[in-house]
Amino acid sequence: MAARGGSGEVRAGARSVLLTLAAGQFLMALDSSVMNVSIATVADDVGTTVTGIQGAITAYTLVMAMLMIPGGKVGVLIGRKRAFMIGCVIYGCGSLVTALAPNLPVLLLGWSFLEGVGAALILPAIVALVAGNFPAERRAAAYGIVAAAGAVAIALGPLIGGVATTYFSWRWVFAGEVLVVLVILLFARRIADAVSEERPRIDLVGAVLSALGLGIFVYGVLRSDEWGWFQPKPDAPSWLGVSMVVWLMLAGLFLVWLFLRWEARLVKRGGEPLVHPAMLENKQLTGGLTMFFFQYLVQMGVFFVVPLYLSVALGLSALATGARILPLSLTLLAAAVLIPRFLPDVSPRRVVRLGVLALLAGAVILMAALDADAGAEIVTVPLLLIGLGMGAMASQLGAVTVSAVPDRQSAEVGGIQNAVTNLGSSIGTALAGSLMIAALTSSFLASVEQNAAVPAEVKNKAAVELSSGIPFLSDAQLRTALDEAGTSPEVAEAALDANAEARLDGLRAALAILALASVLAMFFTSRIPQTQPGRPGP
Repeated sequence: MAARGGSGEVRAGARSVLLTLAAGQFLMALDSSVMNVSIATVADDVGTTVTGIQGAITAYTLVMAMLMIPGGKVGVLIGRKRAFMIGCVIYGCGSLVTALAPNLPVLLLGWSFLEGVGAALILPAIVALVAGNFPAERRAAAYGIVAAAGAVAIALGPLIGGVATTYFSWRWVFAGEVLVVLVILLFARRIADAVSEERPRIDLVGAVLSALGLGIFVYGVLRSDEWGWFQPKPDAPSWLGVSMVVWLMLAGLFLVWLFLRWEARLVKRGGEPLVHPAMLENKQLTGGLTMFFFQYLVQMGVFFVVPLYLSVALGLSALATGARILPLSLTLLAAAVLIPRFLPDVSPRRVVRLGVLALLAGAVILMAALDADAGAEIVTVPLLLIGLGMGAMASQLGAVTVSAVPDRQSAEVGGIQNAVTNLGSSIGTALAGSLMIAALTSSFLASVEQNAAVPAEVKNKAAVELSSGIPFLSDAQLRTALDEAGTSPEVAEAALDANAEARLDGLRAALAILALASVLAMFFTSRIPQTQPGRPGP
């Protein structure tokens, strides 16, 4: 490995380096949530439909999922710092194209493709650059701050998007991203790089297999809400009576299996694999990756459910919704920063377990607190607990995964780690959404069936129309639809009551699956080491 800069120089610029990498992580995560509150506005502005914008968001996720592992290998080939800076340039160009996009195709080019490619280079490089710029005993704190920056960006995204859309334009969000990229590039010069003296070749067959496998699997997950997980919804594609979601997920898993078999064969022949199969036999690494998967599954599920409750069930504006999520950001940052600082020798396994318990407690308390008469303040304590859990896990997991392998493999670990978190995020959102809609539909139909004020023909019509899933409607939206349909006051009132109760049942179901995921995560915490990297064992 090429020598890095002097230790005094690294120490002097450590804070600047950390803030630069954290800013990169913040920017990458911001795009996952900033436009969710502005989809309709963006659609009108570029002359498309809400479905078109949702497709652009899906495409962005797919590009990242497909290119994350190859993106980590590119960092090995050209240097982590160079990959980071090139990724920033590509991402910045994508943001500029998006800000100026006159129509959907240009939006897809900038947002979905260019930003996705840039993120696939940036995110693995960040993991490797933290490992290359901080000694083992300081990495937990560094990774904690970087991970916290990403989670805070997801939490602040709706607020930032709401402010921009309400008072300015959604385009200013992407124009602002261009400025942030320029600042990151300016300060990135201080980052020390570790360039491999070897020049391995990239495994093109492995890159194609991994990209197709992960991309097809994630695409199947993202289509689950529209097509149905197992039983196909009306007019949804199917094969042998089973939803195409199942077949896409199976095809993706099969291609990932082929990828791993190909990598093992390549190693036996003395070639350079995209991912060393021996890494996946590392108990500490797989333990850390598994916990990353569960953390992001629960995290993105929460960020899906809570804004829906605040904005639709309680009718809060985008700004008020974002403000109510801020308590989560405070405890998340506090835990991620303060645990490594004041408890540098604490057991990572203990912290991760406590973090999982905090996530579980937050989900259960929120599930119990949901009530038709409750106000927005009921989310405060659960979000404080959930933020504490996220921050506790973020303060340990990055150092756990990277310390499991030699530093020269940190970029590869970064690619795998971000692929895993991408999977967790996609599955968490899809699970929470599909279970919420299923429970909401069932509850709504049950309430209508039991209400004598609703005529039999209306009940039959509701059962037929809701067989493909009921949208998550606010009272105002439902009242408008009922008025347009000329519904009698008695039936309208019954429908509004049923909708209010069904919404809460759907939200409880989504939170229940997130709580279950937290319980399952506890079974995998035994793979997390008991001692901090770089410190002697007990």
